[in-house]
Amino acid sequence: MQIQVAVAKVSKYASSESGDTLEMIERPHGGLSLVLVDGQRSGRSAKAISTLVAHKAISLLAEGIRDGAVARAAHDYLYTQRKGKVSATLNIVSVDMETKTLVISRNSHCPVIVQTGPEEQVLLDTPTEPVGVYRYTKPEIHELPLQVGMVIVVYTDGILSAGERTGKTLNAPALISDLYGQYADCEDIARPIADGLLNEALRLDEGRPADDISVLVVAVAGAEIKGEVRYLQVYLPIPPLWRP
Repeated sequence: MQIQVAVAKVSKYASSESGDTLEMIERPHGGLSLVLVDGQRSGRSAKAISTLVAHKAISLLAEGIRDGAVARAAHDYLYTQRKGKVSATLNIVSVDMETKTLVISRNSHCPVIVQTGPEEQVLLDTPTEPVGVYRYTKPEIHELPLQVGMVIVVYTDGILSAGERTGKTLNAPALISDLYGQYADCEDIARPIADGLLNEALRLDEGRPADDISVLVVAVAGAEIKGEVRYLQVYLPIPPLWRP
């Protein structure tokens, strides 16, 4: 088996900074954890909130703290630091090689989509509270055995609001199911699903996203393993440098 991770994200139109933060860390006992946080509002203030929460979660995961406890501690930290006056959505997706499971921790109004086949899709959409506001907030936790063909899709609310300005809606579950069917037999399945979902949101927003958009895809592929080399690719656009 091979774990594939793809991320696609873009800032709100005319905003200099995204309020979404994504971090990744290797787990002490093997595997990876990915943390996606969407701070309240947008721009620089939202970025400060999401960074605060993401960095707290990552530091605890690095110490071997279990995901559910990490989500609660990140909530307590934000609640204490900002006195319960700001919120953030928090998703943690972990590939735990010790238990051979995929662990999903969710504090968000956006669903997490689990696709295991062209016609096999589950929405993890139990109502959960964002972190930072209500004193005894806790996450929704799911632990799934790793299996070839499993794809997990996590996104922030820029996907939910895509097209609202023009009276359109994005049916994310249906689109993900369609993309899965198109790329299930490809060597790389995570990247085209992440790109496809983001591109459709941008199309509906006519190239001017109404909110920060982040898409995280984690896939368990049956690709042939060639050695033990690990790979990571990052693409980061850099705006033109200012010159006097």
